[in-house]
Amino acid sequence: MTDEMAARATDVSGIRDVVSVRLPAASAYLSVLRTATAGLAARLDFTLDEIEDLRIAVDEACAMLLTQAVPGTDLTAEFELTGQEMQVRVEVNTLVTSPPKRDDFAWMVLTALADDVEAATDSPDRMAIVLRKRRGAARPA
Repeated sequence: MTDEMAARATDVSGIRDVVSVRLPAASAYLSVLRTATAGLAARLDFTLDEIEDLRIAVDEACAMLLTQAVPGTDLTAEFELTGQEMQVRVEVNTLVTSPPKRDDFAWMVLTALADDVEAATDSPDRMAIVLRKRRGAARPA
């Protein structure tokens, strides 16, 4: 398993922390990412419900991306922690980049669990999903 973690350390109330994780683009490794997500969210003092929401959202985003991932490549995740917010960008190499459908159930789950969600296609062979979750943010009714 390729599991690379790099962190730029500042304290939680400081400017920003960034943690990057790279692992094989296979669902068998997603438990590593779920654990990292929970640990980092706990570092920001997210509630247990917020941590679980974020874990599920990251898992769902990865599942969406893995359907398009080139076999044998890596999935990368970058966690940016800034004060009371975590931004998670998960990304894979793809053969064909087709953005997620906004009316799919998986996309609706993402938008219900995270405060902001977007799909990014910075190049024709890469797809990313970016989630943002703020501590204590009220969920839409």
